[in-house]
Formats: sequence, structure tokens, C-alpha cells
Amino acid sequence: MDIPLHLHRWERRPFDWTAAAVAGFAGGAVLMALELLWSAFAPGTTGAWRLSQMVAALLLGPEAMWSTPHVFDLGTVATALVIHYMLGIGFGLVLGFVAAGVHGDDDTTTLVGMGAVFGLLLYGLNFHLMVHWFPWFAELQGVGTAIAHIVFGVTAAVLYRRLARPPTEAHRPA
Repeated sequence: MDIPLHLHRWERRPFDWTAAAVAGFAGGAVLMALELLWSAFAPGTTGAWRLSQMVAALLLGPEAMWSTPHVFDLGTVATALVIHYMLGIGFGLVLGFVAAGVHGDDDTTTLVGMGAVFGLLLYGLNFHLMVHWFPWFAELQGVGTAIAHIVFGVTAAVLYRRLARPPTEAHRPA
């Protein structure tokens, strides 16, 4: 009895940059909504705007976190939105590149799994590696943030699959 393993090997293939960027942007929106809901309703959180202060501090410095986390500051929130969405677009591009390279974009199930793993790796990068340089993110380490990043990866992967145009005949490997 033969058991197909469906192993994927790397093959440099063109990918749809626009679809990947839009998928990353939309995945970032879903992630941000989950994080805002989590911070607004979870017991023991420090305030709805704390996350915006933490993200804005990547560019503005730790001083951005000195204001009260319950107070809305347009400059801080706007900076956080720009940073968050630029990172979402960047990570969407990486996911699209990898999905095309391993032909993961050919199968929804594979792509969902790939997106989940990508989101989990992204969580590890952001909250266990980058925390050495940005220690204020340590307070976000946990299952809720990990799940939100998995949802980001799956959302971006599925949207990429739905939005991506198939490669043209000129781009298809021989």
C-alpha cells in the first residue's frame, strides 16, 4: 500500500505581490481587532490603548508608553497603526513568497497549516526573540497573543489563496 506524503520541495516561483500585501494587511486588521478585544475585556489588562503605546514605542521610543493606557492619543494610535499595518504587509509578502515556493498555494488545507505555523513562528519571533531589544512586549507573552498570531497567519494565507492570480504561462516552470 502506497501512502502519499505530499512532501513539498522548494521551487522558486513568482507570486502575486499585490495579493500577498492585501492578505497581510487584512490579516493585520484581524490581529489588531483580536488584540484590542483581548485588551479591552480580559481581566488584569492595563487598558485598551496600552497595545497602541507599545507598538508606537518601536518608532517613538519607550517614552510613548508613559501616558495613561486608558487615554486615547491620536499621534500614538496613528503611529501604531502605520507600524502594525506595514509589518502585516511585510509578513504577508513573506508568507506569499514561501507559499508559492513550496506550492502551498495550490491546496487550501496545506496553506491553512502553513499559515498557522507561520503565525506561531511570528509569535515566537515577536515575543520571545525581539523582546531582548523591546522588553516591554514581554507582558504580552501568552496563549492569547499566540492564538491571535496563528489567526493572523491563517487569515493571511487563506486570503492570499483567494486573491492570488495564477501565474501566467510565461511564468510557469517548464
